[in-house]
Parts: sequence; structure tokens; C-alpha cells
Amino acid sequence: MDTRGIKKSDTENIRRVILGWLARRDYSRFELTQKLKSKGYPAEDSARILEELVQTGLINEQRFTENYIYWRRGKGYGPLRISMELQARGIPAEMIAEHLHITDNAWLDHINKVWQKHFKNRLPADYKTRARQIRFLNHRGFTREQIESVFDSDD
Repeated sequence: MDTRGIKKSDTENIRRVILGWLARRDYSRFELTQKLKSKGYPAEDSARILEELVQTGLINEQRFTENYIYWRRGKGYGPLRISMELQARGIPAEMIAEHLHITDNAWLDHINKVWQKHFKNRLPADYKTRARQIRFLNHRGFTREQIESVFDSDD
């Protein structure tokens, strides 16, 4: 949305900008605060409007967290990476832990699918290949135990 020529202190314009962003995807309150700050909107007006939108349920960090985990898990990322990304978006650690609590078997199934998709079920032939596969899975945010389970189950 083009904000040139808009009086920055006009709360209706701030509300319209926020609703435009929320129409596209969910945001955490922290993300919206940062976006508004970068656009030059007054912090006091922004905070008041954000609080109103939280009270009405248009901004919901529980929903944002659930959707974000579902999206990133679908992209092949593991719990450590997803947790780190959510913390960077201002989500409290307790909420992240609550929503990331998926059974170990589910994460093990997930890492196996990610590994099979990327490496086409090819076990590492040498140490260099194994290290490369481990680095890939580590970068995706899986724990050491989850990564080792991929190679232990196929040995």
C-alpha cells in the first residue's frame, strides 16, 4: 500500500495499513510493530491500534504460531529452526514449546521424509558424504538425536 501523502498520525490510515497486511497473512504483534516503525508511523498510535486488534482477535499469536509451525514444517524444517524463527518474531518461548510439542515419532517420521526427498534414499558412502547430509539436516533445524536416527535406522 502506498503511504506517500498520508498523514502519519491518522489512526484510520494505520488501521487500514495493518488490516491490509493481515488480509495477506497472519503476523505476530512484534512483526507488525516493526513494520509500522519502519514505515514511520507513531509508536503510540500504533501500539493503541495493535492492542485494539489483539482485543478483537484480529491479531492472535496462538493462531500465528500454529500456522507458522504448520507452514515451516511443510517446508521441511525441524523444531530447532522453527523455534528460533518464532523467537525472532517475538513469540514467547513457553508458547513455542507448547505448540512445538509434537511426539518424537512424528518428528522422526518428518526428518526421514525430508532426508529421503533431498537425498533420494542414498545412504552416505563415505565420511564426507555423511558429514554433508548431517550438515544439511542440522541446518534444517533437527536435533542431533533426530539426525542420528536417520542413519541408525538405515545401517
